[in-house]
Amino acid sequence: MLCSLLIWLENTVLSTTLETLADPVRGLGADPGQLQWATGAYTLAFATFMFTAGSLGDRFGHRTVFSGGLAVFAGASLWAAYAGDVDQLIAARAVMGVGSALITPATMAILMWTFTGPARAGAIGVFSTSAGVGMAAGPVLAGFLLDHFRWGSVFLVNVPVAALAWVGVAVLVPDFRSPVPRPLDPAGMLLSAGGLVALAYGLIRAGQVAAWSGADVWGPIAAGVVLLAVFVLVELRVEAPGFDPRLLARRAFGGGNLALGLLLFAVAAITFYHAFYLQGALGFSPMRAGLANIPTALGALVGAPLATRLVRRLSLRLVCVPALTVAALTMGGYGFLGLRTPFAGIEALLFVQGLSVGMVIGPVTAALIGDLPLEQAGAGSAVTNTVRQTGSVIGIAVGGTVMSIVYRRAIEPSLEGVPGPVREQARASAEQARHVATAAGRPALAQAADDAFVHAMHVGAVWIAAVALLGAGVLLITLPAAGARKDREGEPDPEASRGSVRAGRPAGS
Repeated sequence: MLCSLLIWLENTVLSTTLETLADPVRGLGADPGQLQWATGAYTLAFATFMFTAGSLGDRFGHRTVFSGGLAVFAGASLWAAYAGDVDQLIAARAVMGVGSALITPATMAILMWTFTGPARAGAIGVFSTSAGVGMAAGPVLAGFLLDHFRWGSVFLVNVPVAALAWVGVAVLVPDFRSPVPRPLDPAGMLLSAGGLVALAYGLIRAGQVAAWSGADVWGPIAAGVVLLAVFVLVELRVEAPGFDPRLLARRAFGGGNLALGLLLFAVAAITFYHAFYLQGALGFSPMRAGLANIPTALGALVGAPLATRLVRRLSLRLVCVPALTVAALTMGGYGFLGLRTPFAGIEALLFVQGLSVGMVIGPVTAALIGDLPLEQAGAGSAVTNTVRQTGSVIGIAVGGTVMSIVYRRAIEPSLEGVPGPVREQARASAEQARHVATAAGRPALAQAADDAFVHAMHVGAVWIAAVALLGAGVLLITLPAAGARKDREGEPDPEASRGSVRAGRPAGS
């Protein structure tokens, strides 16, 4: 659980650190494209190594893989803490993603081997709670560290925690391994990684150039699509694939995963905007920005168990479709935020957003895995985790690109008559514009940058909400109406017994 908490902390601390990394004085002067890669490199490595890591655990022992993942994670955190430029930080973040991918499947496997019966359900509940604790603590911890130390401290703090966890794993955890190890899937890993990297590069590059017609934009995007298509074809021909596309042919499983991918796409994009809105446009300190994010985590902590109870009385579709619709509306609500929005209004929006997202992710994930035969639970978990992380990668790439394009167009009229070097910096990002405006004594330029950023956020909020609403539509169409409902006498609903999704049942139960 300490390792799980560590990974969730790492998933959230960077959003609070983005504004500092963009600062040329306090950080690395990163532009939006580099920040997209700093965020996306971790998630991309996480997504592509996830299913391979499970096979490694089956073959060499889950404790062995777990310990190796911790060592990789700690070493990469040390590298990130002392990175001399943005490229080094991006590389270190990618290696951290590899470490997290080695840890996560082993964590669940060790839980499933250690606990049985009611104890297993309790252990999975604690495991799920660690996510909410990490979501709540990550931004606050990052804010405290950034207010008192250099930016690298948000990564350096991982090292002693990982070392403590490594000792605990070595002393306390048996080295479980599957009696029938799954074969490794190097071709699948290379194709999926290459496809996602190429696709993400093309999408991010689109936000950095004036025209999209160049080969440096469409070439990588086309190559990424082709590689991912070949990846699916290869996995269909493998007898025991790490990522089994055949599972997506099941209507509820495929539709539910598509909806989760769209939701995580929207969450990643809106989180990217939110980080710059609080610290950049509103001028919050890192600590205040971290505290301002607590309602999101509290909402998620309340939403998951609330949805589980409601699903038992109603159905997965009746609970999760409205919840995902509300989540989409809260993301669209960013279109009404401005430089003078009351703080209470922002906090209320964040709480409702966290509540509604929490009511979707946990119940839908548990139901999709629980609906599979036990022998397919591991493969289903790999598919679900890969789809979710892929949604996050593409959301960051597309979200940041839209923000960059709209910001440049909005700031351009304010740059007439501005000296060339100042103009180029101001055009790069709102963070660079504020810095150069302060150095050049041009307060009007800083105000124009804030206005241009808010306009870009408003435009982005519209399409982000549309993507999340599409996910709600997918759930509405693909989830069965009966769900996991029980009748008044407490017997299973007859419709539910005919192949409907058994919502709320944890994997392996």
